[in-house]
Amino acid sequence: QVQLVESGGGLVQAGGSLRLSCAVSGLAFSTAAMGWFRQTPGKEREFVANINWNGGRTYYADSVKGRFTISRDNAKNTVALQMNSLKPEDTAVYYCALDRRVQATMNREAYDYWGQGTQVTVSS
Repeated sequence: QVQLVESGGGLVQAGGSLRLSCAVSGLAFSTAAMGWFRQTPGKEREFVANINWNGGRTYYADSVKGRFTISRDNAKNTVALQMNSLKPEDTAVYYCALDRRVQATMNREAYDYWGQGTQVTVSS
């Protein structure tokens, strides 16, 4: 059974930092691309960042570029999202997702498995 479990969400003041983590089990993590997405009520789930199978290539949404960093540890089957300089508009439920292909994409339809999400709230 494939499981993606996010952790690390919470409440933080604007300008602060949070680190999200996603633990993956049940399939070959080291050959899969990973992504982070976020969603607010009434809006579509939007792309935040992705990373290819070996961590050699990353890509970010313009809204988070320079503030967020995605990384992975293939030995521990985890992917992380370091979020710095947080803004109220970053408030959302954050989801990690796995694409069984090695190269990452921004297209959420390409991802095969999703976590349950973790709430991030940034107060002004």
